[in-house]
Amino acid sequence: MSEKSVTPIIDVRELRKIYFLEKIQVKGINNVSFQIYPGDFISIMGPSGSGKSTLMNILGCLDAPTSGQYFLEQEEVSHLKENQLATIRNRKIGFVFQNFNLLPKLNAFQNVELPLLYAGIPKTIRREMVNSLLEKVGLSQRKYHRPNQLSGGQIQRVAIARALANNPSIILADEPTGNLDSRSGEEVMEVFQKLNEQGKTIILVTHEQDIAFHSKRILRFRDGQLEKEEHVDTPRKAEDFLQSAKETLEAS
Repeated sequence: MSEKSVTPIIDVRELRKIYFLEKIQVKGINNVSFQIYPGDFISIMGPSGSGKSTLMNILGCLDAPTSGQYFLEQEEVSHLKENQLATIRNRKIGFVFQNFNLLPKLNAFQNVELPLLYAGIPKTIRREMVNSLLEKVGLSQRKYHRPNQLSGGQIQRVAIARALANNPSIILADEPTGNLDSRSGEEVMEVFQKLNEQGKTIILVTHEQDIAFHSKRILRFRDGQLEKEEHVDTPRKAEDFLQSAKETLEAS
C-alpha cells in the first residue's frame, strides 16, 4: 500500500505560532504544512530559532497554534482547551526528553510504573506491564537500579520505557541523544528503530546529522518555515553500528 493511500496520523495545515516579546511580534513557525503517516520515522532538524521546539510543543499538544489546523488521528486539536489537550497527550503521545526527567529517588521500575500508577492500573497488571517494557528496552537486569546507578544511555532507555507505559501511538523525542556519547546514542536509536519496526510512529528533534539519518524522512526548518523535506532511502541501522563496534572490541 502506498504512503499516499494511508490516512495521515498527523496532518498540519498552514500552522502559524506568533509570540509577543515586549510588544515585538516573533514568528515561532510560519505557514507550515506537512503530513506524517502511521509507522513513519521522522527527524526534525534546523538551527537554533528555526521553530523546531515550537513545532514539537504543538505536535505534543503542549501548546496551540495561533492559526492553521492540526489533525491528530483525524481529530482537529488545533484549538482545544488545556484539559482536552491533556487528555489527548496522556492517551496518544509518549514524550522522551534530552534531560531524561526521571525521578532520582525512584529506581527504574518505579519510574516506569509512575504513569500507570496515576492511571489507576491495578498493581498486578502494573508489575507485568513494567517488566515487559523494561525488557523491551533491554533493561530487565537493571530494574532496581536508581538513575545514579545507570549510564546515560540506560537512563534514556528507562525514559523510553516510561514513555511507552500508556501505549501511545506516537513517540515525540526532543534531542534524545543530545547528552549521550556516540555508542550510547546508537543504543537509544536501536530502541527507537525496533519500536518503529513494531509500528510506533517516531518523531524526533535532533541537531545531529548522523542521528537524523536513522530515520525515514527529515524535515529541515529555518526561520520558522519548512525549508526542505528529505527522504532517506537507506536509513542508518543502529544495530549494524553496535555489532561492528562489538566485533572491533573483541578483536582488539
